[in-house]
Amino acid sequence: MPKDTVVVDDATAPQTPRGALSTPRLAWLIGPALVAGVAYLDPGNVASNMTAGAQYGYLLVWVVVVGNVMAWLIQYLSAKLGIVTGESLPEVLGRRIRRRWPRRAYWLQAELVAMATDIAEVIGGAVALYLLFGIPLVWGGVITGLVSIALLLVQSRRGPRPFENVVIGLMAIITVGFVAGVFVGPPDAAGIASGLVPRFEDTGSVLLAASILGATIMPHAIYAHSALARDRFAPRADRGRAAGARRDAAELERLRGVGTLRLLRATRWDVSIAMVVAGTVNLCILLLAAANLAGVPGTDSLEGAYAALDAGLGPVVATLFAVGLLASGLASTSVGAYAGAEIMHGLLRVRIPLLARRLVTLLPALAILAIGFDPTLALVLSQVVLSFGIPFALVPLVVLTAQRRTLGGYRNRAWTTAAGVAASVFLISLNGVLLWLVFTGA
Repeated sequence: MPKDTVVVDDATAPQTPRGALSTPRLAWLIGPALVAGVAYLDPGNVASNMTAGAQYGYLLVWVVVVGNVMAWLIQYLSAKLGIVTGESLPEVLGRRIRRRWPRRAYWLQAELVAMATDIAEVIGGAVALYLLFGIPLVWGGVITGLVSIALLLVQSRRGPRPFENVVIGLMAIITVGFVAGVFVGPPDAAGIASGLVPRFEDTGSVLLAASILGATIMPHAIYAHSALARDRFAPRADRGRAAGARRDAAELERLRGVGTLRLLRATRWDVSIAMVVAGTVNLCILLLAAANLAGVPGTDSLEGAYAALDAGLGPVVATLFAVGLLASGLASTSVGAYAGAEIMHGLLRVRIPLLARRLVTLLPALAILAIGFDPTLALVLSQVVLSFGIPFALVPLVVLTAQRRTLGGYRNRAWTTAAGVAASVFLISLNGVLLWLVFTGA
């Protein structure tokens, strides 16, 4: 195990009865996956799933289900890397990619993916503020960015746990906001069953499938989860912050007797809870649109969907939808900014002031809003960009977690690696088909 890791080895850790974690301690270990899981509930997910349901009904239900199953495996591998090595995925890659220019090239693609993520999240928050309060989109984007800075300051000054609590609270609001409409306008059971059969209709359905997967299995969530797990379970004293040093002592005290295997078991619960929540909400968004917005004019935009929900299901459902969208934008943009900072630090070994980085990454989203580009289309296209960034995060993750020199005895089992390879092949193949369809006009 790398020397920076401070978790206690299972061979010497005190055993709880029958080797299990007590309920209070297990509950304390839950959190990092829920924070990373907010990335699966960002405004890009909302736009992709709403558009898929409104345009194709129940056709792409299977894409949401398959994406969520793959996401469980991917997020667990990311957390495992952070727990066992005490480093994030960008940090590990920063050490392994020794030549300067290949490392910078990898950083550039990861940074572009993080910026695409930020565009989706800021635009989503801006649209929600416009729907709720009539705030102009540009100013809504500025407000969303400022709130994300406040949330990041909580993480940097108060530590990971308070940050997790705030984000999990926003996740609860997101869940209520997006799921409520399904109970008012329930979907058709036969339609759901038919949507579980894998198939496409045309180029547009393939584009939306890639968009859904890009919004479900997000590269920045892979980078962020390894860092979140590192910060919570492998705290190091070399962070350079007094608050971090004080937090190290507290974390070590609470982690006493919790070995690596137990942390990994708790992480599986953490990831399972996060993916059940994220998968359910994403599915409900698509089903809500399929059952209530299919064939309704103007539902190809978030504003149109809001108006259709207001007219069809009432103002309460529409308002809850907008509140969920706002919470989604605020929570996910803070997690995205956290991931972007980790990407830069891990790969370039540099840190820039939080405010400066936030302002730079905010500019593209504000520019899109200022020129009047369709916000919903920008959201969907940003998710396609994310889909193309998936292999660059996923393939190294699968390779690293399968290596003995990286994880030692905690490396992946053969079937886990095989599942990771299968997920990678599926995602890369889908992107290849998408490119062929788009550029050949098929």
